[in-house]
Amino acid sequence: MPAPTMRRATWGRFLPFLGPVLLFIAWDFVVRFGFIKPILLPSPADTLGALVTGLMGGPLLLDFAVTVKRTLQAFAIAAVIGVPLGVLLGSNEKAYRSVEFLIDFFRSTPSSALIPLFLLIFGVSDINKVAIAAFGAFLIVVFNSAYGVINARKQRVMAAKVMGASRWQTFRDVLIWESLQPSFVGLRSAVSMALVIVIVAEMFIGSESGLGHRIIDAQQVLNVKSMYAAILSAGGLGYALNVLFLLAERRIVHWSGR
Repeated sequence: MPAPTMRRATWGRFLPFLGPVLLFIAWDFVVRFGFIKPILLPSPADTLGALVTGLMGGPLLLDFAVTVKRTLQAFAIAAVIGVPLGVLLGSNEKAYRSVEFLIDFFRSTPSSALIPLFLLIFGVSDINKVAIAAFGAFLIVVFNSAYGVINARKQRVMAAKVMGASRWQTFRDVLIWESLQPSFVGLRSAVSMALVIVIVAEMFIGSESGLGHRIIDAQQVLNVKSMYAAILSAGGLGYALNVLFLLAERRIVHWSGR
C-alpha cells in the first residue's frame, strides 16, 4: 500500500477520537484558567478518576448495573411485542390505518408526561420504571416495523405474486425480510429511548439506585465529581448500545439498500 494511502487510512482510524480529545482539552482549559469554578465543574482528570473508581467496584458500578438491567428489560418487552405487531399491522394497511392515529399520538407525547399515569397504575416500584420505558420504546418499534412492511419495494412483492406465491408466502418470504432494515432502525432508536426514560424515571420516581438516582442525589449534595462521573457513564452506555446495534444491523441486514 502506498505511503500516502497508509497515512490516510491511519488518520481515518483515529478521526473518531478527535472530537472527544478536543472536548476534554476545552474542558481542561476552562477549568484550569478559572472560567468555571472547580466546585461547579471539576477537571477532566478528577472526573475520569471518579468514573474509573466508581466503576471498578465503587457504588457507581451498582447504579450502572441497575440502569442497564432496567433498560434491557424495557427494551426486550418493546422488541418482543412491537416487532411482530408492527409487521402484522404493516401487512394489512387497513388495520394499520385504524390505529395510526393512536400510535402517532402517543409517539409524539413526551413519555415523561405519562409518568403520573404510570405512577397511578404501578405505584412507586421498579415495574413502573420498566413499564414506562417499555411503552415509549414499543411505540418506536411498532411504527418502524409497520412502516418497513407498508413501504416494501413493490417490484419484489409483484414479482412474488407473478411467480404464484400465496399471500402467506409473500408475507413470509418478502415482507418480513423487507421490514428488517427499518425494524433495526426502530430497535436502535428504541433502546436509546428506553435508556433516556429509565434515567429520567430514576431521577423523579422514588428510586434508591440507578444512574438517574445517582445524578440527582449527587447534584443535591453538590458532589460534582460523582455527578459528572454518572453523566459520563450514562453517555458511554448509550453510545455503546448504539454501536452494538449498528454492528448487529450491518451483520444481519447486510443486503440493506441492494
